[in-house]
Amino acid sequence: MIHEMLAVGPFLANCSIFGDEESREAMVVDPGDDVGEILQLVARHGLTVKSIVATHGHIDHVGGLAQLRTATGAPVHLHEDDFPTYGHLETQAAWLGLDTPEWTEIDVPIKDGDVLRLGSLEFIVLHTPGHTRGSIVLWIPAEKTLVAGDTLFREGIGRTDLPGGDSQRILESIRVKLMPLPDETLVIPGHGPVTTMGHEKQCNYFLQRLSI
Repeated sequence: MIHEMLAVGPFLANCSIFGDEESREAMVVDPGDDVGEILQLVARHGLTVKSIVATHGHIDHVGGLAQLRTATGAPVHLHEDDFPTYGHLETQAAWLGLDTPEWTEIDVPIKDGDVLRLGSLEFIVLHTPGHTRGSIVLWIPAEKTLVAGDTLFREGIGRTDLPGGDSQRILESIRVKLMPLPDETLVIPGHGPVTTMGHEKQCNYFLQRLSI
């Protein structure tokens, strides 16, 4: 599996580009900004973007959806519970003092248990409400890798004080969906450095309070 990660936009959201080495197909997760740089990485590896996935509807993770969809023709995936959040891009931009990015249709409403395929790889959608109502993570069993969005960070969890946030739901999402994953699971958070589930179980205050 090809994996490139770059921190995009003013909030340095982690955008991941996954590529299948045989088919040269790619999936882009959380293209919040800097679409030109994303496309350069895609071209450098000789990939064709076949799907675009947003882990949730906050502007720093979805700001580049329209531009990337136009450039590649790839369908955009988002959990239906975050359609309203994505639909208020102008409001989000105003809160943060940013220009409002272009809006695009969501082609594929994803839900818990959906399997997105990239060549021989399977990306399993896990619905993890709490940071937002429609937050999801992507579990890649063959690679023991988790794309965690803003649900789980290195030694932290996503904030829950924005509209749609719920502190109890995010902890329950982590307890039920993430805690059972193997300790060696590589965790790619929505911001900041990568980590592992083992490290988080040992060092993350919020996870230490949970039991499977």
